[in-house]
Amino acid sequence: MYSRDMKTLCLVLVAASFSLLPLGCKKQPPITLSAQAAPPAVFPGEPVTATATAGSLSTKKNNSVVYSWSGTGVTGNGTTATAATDSLTPGSYTVKAEVKEGKKGKEGLKPGQTADATASFMVKEFEPPTISCSASPTTIKPGDTSTITATGASPQNRPLTYSYSAASGSVNGSGTTATFNSTGASTGSVDITCSVSDDKTHTATSTATVTIVAPPPPPQPHAQALCTLSFDTDKTRPTRVNNEAKACLDEVALDLQKQADAKVVIVGESDAKEKAKTEKEAKYAAKHKHAKVVDAAALRAVNAKAYLVEEKGIDASRVTVASGTEDGQKVETYLVPAGANFSYDVQGTMPVDESTVKAEARKPLSGRHHHN
Repeated sequence: MYSRDMKTLCLVLVAASFSLLPLGCKKQPPITLSAQAAPPAVFPGEPVTATATAGSLSTKKNNSVVYSWSGTGVTGNGTTATAATDSLTPGSYTVKAEVKEGKKGKEGLKPGQTADATASFMVKEFEPPTISCSASPTTIKPGDTSTITATGASPQNRPLTYSYSAASGSVNGSGTTATFNSTGASTGSVDITCSVSDDKTHTATSTATVTIVAPPPPPQPHAQALCTLSFDTDKTRPTRVNNEAKACLDEVALDLQKQADAKVVIVGESDAKEKAKTEKEAKYAAKHKHAKVVDAAALRAVNAKAYLVEEKGIDASRVTVASGTEDGQKVETYLVPAGANFSYDVQGTMPVDESTVKAEARKPLSGRHHHN
């Protein structure tokens, strides 16, 4: 055991940092401290833990060790501390640790009984979100709609808000889907912009394209051949509409009633003998003012029209009469839908002048009974 004088001398020499002490003096090295922050880089809101490691601490039983911590948002207890980063802006930060030893209440009063250390960590800027945008279908007709789908992602899982805009037409929706309405937009390509933003005001955009294609024009309507009326059974009245012809015209009337915007063209025909007779009469009439010309083809057509108008109640303006060039004692009927061009579809007919060709009055032959 040291004498009082030797102990005093040792303390004085240690305080003076003598490297060589008298025999019997034990030198207590100064304490050391190191610090480390983990993880070394974080995003705002992620915690950082700092650890302090002291060295050359005294082993005396009555030795007391005290740690303290400082730094922005740093709170510590003992050898560890935590840095709260919620309110920290991106940048570099330092955590400082200090250790003291000695008798309780007198820690760090003597030389070599204190040490400090620092550790650094980085607060990183939040990464912006990403977004992709698609449309389904990508090709639509004017007035149709397309579903817009946005897929957004935040590298740090920040909450996301979506919005949409269109170069023309309109787009409505929230969340990851919206509906593009092409009403009012011209044909061609239309860009729809999908936007996403996080709660840190970072944004990203992506574009989907919808092509508006005009529908093909409706097919051109054409004249449709209906039934044919035969006039070759009544040799006495070969231009008269008989019961068989009426049945055909009844069907024609039904077709006109079903298609209110359609018309009908009645084309009368005559055989070679009748044509020759008409031609002969026409030559004679050219020299004789009051001579009568009978055009069997035209007469058959106007008689058929008279039946439709007078018996079936069809508006006369919906029925046109003409004569054709085919050989036969007959009448052909054609339904002409709105927009159809009869002259193009059925060629070789001539309009009948209804001011000169009048329908025949329907009256039976004298002295005979007829069922037609």
